[in-house]
Amino acid sequence: MIAHLSGRIFEIGEDSVIVDVGGVGYILYCSSRTLAQLPAVGDPAALHVETQFKAESLTLYGFESGAERSWFRLLQTVQGVGARVALALLSALTPDQLAQSIMAKDKAAFTQASGVGPRLAQRLISELQSKVGELPTAPVVTLPSSAGAAGTAGGPAEDAVSALVNLGYGRSEAHGAIAKAAAGIGEDGDVEALIRAGLKALTAVTTGGGGNRARA
Repeated sequence: MIAHLSGRIFEIGEDSVIVDVGGVGYILYCSSRTLAQLPAVGDPAALHVETQFKAESLTLYGFESGAERSWFRLLQTVQGVGARVALALLSALTPDQLAQSIMAKDKAAFTQASGVGPRLAQRLISELQSKVGELPTAPVVTLPSSAGAAGTAGGPAEDAVSALVNLGYGRSEAHGAIAKAAAGIGEDGDVEALIRAGLKALTAVTTGGGGNRARA
């Protein structure tokens, strides 16, 4: 099994790259994110590799990081996700964004990927939520587990997330902002205080160029 390749970039295609290793060209299928990070043709490159055998064929997939390869493997444990869909998901979302979108139950984030509809997005969230901690990603922020007055999971925090989503923010970024706000204010913070703190955090990120409003 090939797990790593180091060589020079021979050719970059729409969904693959050819790496010349000692005069032998290896075709690696990659996410668009990995392809965009490759050096120019002729320059040295090193990629993590996943080898898949099917029938009589052997296919190689290339990844910029070990985390991306780990997610490629995990995503394919979900029914309906093959190599092509896994690469589409990794093209749309970074490993950290995948983890946060799963914990935020953000189906819209997954449907950005080609071939992923609402049903598959829900399946990804349901089946992978307990496995996110097994993979190398940035720390994933979660909402307080206390229940609200009506017994809904998340309570005021979940209500605050919904309010930010209604203002046009994506569910994942709203979830992250409110989780951080709740950590600062405390689990008993009221909805208005959480919304104010969440908006302040989102505004700071947007001002710094690191945040984006969700598309309507």
